[in-house]
Amino acid sequence: MRFLVAGGAGLIGSAMCEHLVGRGDEVVCLDNLVTGSRSNVDELSGHERFSFVEADITSAIHVEGPFDAVVNLACPASPVDFGPLALEILSVGSIGVRNLLEASRRWNATFLQASTSEVYGEPLVHPQPESYWGNVNPVGPRSVYDEAKRFGEALIMAYHRKYAMPVRIARIFNTYGPRMRPDDGRVISNLVTQALAGEPLTVYGDGAQTRSFCYVDDEVAGLLALVDSDVVGPVNIGNDTEYTVLSVAQLVIELTGSASPIVFAPRPTDDPTQRRPDLTLATSTLGWKPTTPLAEGLKATIDWFDKHLPR
Repeated sequence: MRFLVAGGAGLIGSAMCEHLVGRGDEVVCLDNLVTGSRSNVDELSGHERFSFVEADITSAIHVEGPFDAVVNLACPASPVDFGPLALEILSVGSIGVRNLLEASRRWNATFLQASTSEVYGEPLVHPQPESYWGNVNPVGPRSVYDEAKRFGEALIMAYHRKYAMPVRIARIFNTYGPRMRPDDGRVISNLVTQALAGEPLTVYGDGAQTRSFCYVDDEVAGLLALVDSDVVGPVNIGNDTEYTVLSVAQLVIELTGSASPIVFAPRPTDDPTQRRPDLTLATSTLGWKPTTPLAEGLKATIDWFDKHLPR
């Protein structure tokens, strides 16, 4: 198959490109490198089934088709981006998604959208099934990302209903692994970089808030299972093992051998209290579930950061 992977130089995108090329598919990676990095796909450069195009999906899509599938992973997704890149995020979730949908319609390609668990907001249902409509603050500091993804889902379903387009919607939960941006402000990257630098590990609030962390290879396997299926979705793709943030900080200290203390800081506005996917739909319709334990995935992530962080 021939794939267009938008946002292919990011954490999940670069792993997606590797998996697709590894299984014999042809991949065109498209990224504007605002939050992605060309170095993430350096190992694929020169491969006969891989090419890279630096472009922004909010502009016209000038890529030679056709494609069998379009995977949209393009969007700044880190909390530190929600302020400085607020307008860009809203544009990517609206104009960018529509541009890719129009291109997919011309090519008669299957369209996979990477949506997010953020559509559930501060959940009043736990764990979160796809049938839950969410509890999102539409004007809070996180709203640019939450609402961009919610709008993207609505737009995709409108194309599906009007044009009978083959579409897939995945709701991605916290994903981690090698090639995370060290400064992206997420729980694991923050804790690992601080531990390796011998700095205090910052835990927001009392650390009792929970998250469910999915290793990037598991995440990609789930996304590919969805795009290869006939399931429209939305489908939760994540790990349903739940951890407190404080327990993750303690595990990072253990795995790095750090002597750093844990310090506490005020929780950001609208930071969710609980986040855990109900994976019933993914398991029953895709035959997929994550397999990488947190400690194992963290070891690989720590090793990567240890090799790539500046000294």
